[in-house]
Amino acid sequence: MTESGTSPAAETPPAAAGPAAPVEPSVPVESAEPVDGEPAAAPSWWHTSHPTFAGLVGFFVGVAYVIVVPGIYVTVLSLLLSDENVQRLFPLVAVALVIPLALLIPRKTRRFAQFMLLGVVCTALVIALTATLVIWAMVQLDG
Repeated sequence: MTESGTSPAAETPPAAAGPAAPVEPSVPVESAEPVDGEPAAAPSWWHTSHPTFAGLVGFFVGVAYVIVVPGIYVTVLSLLLSDENVQRLFPLVAVALVIPLALLIPRKTRRFAQFMLLGVVCTALVIALTATLVIWAMVQLDG
């Protein structure tokens, strides 16, 4: 309270405060800083299984899955076995597709798994079409 009997917020000119500037926020604002010794709350959208979040993460996990899993598989095999055995055992990497298919069964992971499989299929198609186009171009240039 000031000497005139009004609060400092009431003395703020309307142009500076804006027409709809509330004094107290009506919705609690989550901050990264602890308040009054309490730990900071985690973002609420992270724990609510937002459908867009699950779809985006699932798709990009599928993209990475197609690229990373065969690479790690071949690297481990080549460290342990000869090149002939690695070439013979490489088709077994297809067993890794069991993981996204198994994720389709539980209801909680079904949306994630659908987008993961979409990422796997899209990436495989892009790789196959690019390889086909490059091989066709090389044959046309050399032929």
